Amino acid sequence: MTVNEIATSLATTADTVRYYTRLGLVTPGKSDNGYKFYSNSDQSRLRFILSARQLGFSVKDIKQILQEADHGKSACALVRKLIKTRLDETEKQFQEMLQLRKRMKRALKQWDVMEDKAPTSHMVCHLIENVNSSGIGEA
Repeated sequence: MTVNEIATSLATTADTVRYYTRLGLVTPGKSDNGYKFYSNSDQSRLRFILSARQLGFSVKDIKQILQEADHGKSACALVRKLIKTRLDETEKQFQEMLQLRKRMKRALKQWDVMEDKAPTSHMVCHLIENVNSSGIGEA
């Protein structure tokens, strides 16, 4: 398969296929005319990579997983460990985003009753500059 054919078959872009090829995660053969030629095995490997990315695995994670598999080892224990780490990171980011959302809502509520002011030599926007002193800071 050509890069465009494999991309179409996986519902992705040729640039995505080229990216993972450039990283060495997929190693297509070369045809007589010098074009890269992707096999069914390459297609399966790319499908795995795309699925792993959808689950939040980083390229570094995927390299580790593929190395385990390429050496004939089960990557399942590694996959469980890595996804647990990704889930913990995602949960932390989610909680931080919830706190940010609360601060934003508080700010909007307070700013609804405040007038707009022109900037001065020591103030750009009084709404933002008064956030910490107005109780909108950390929840």
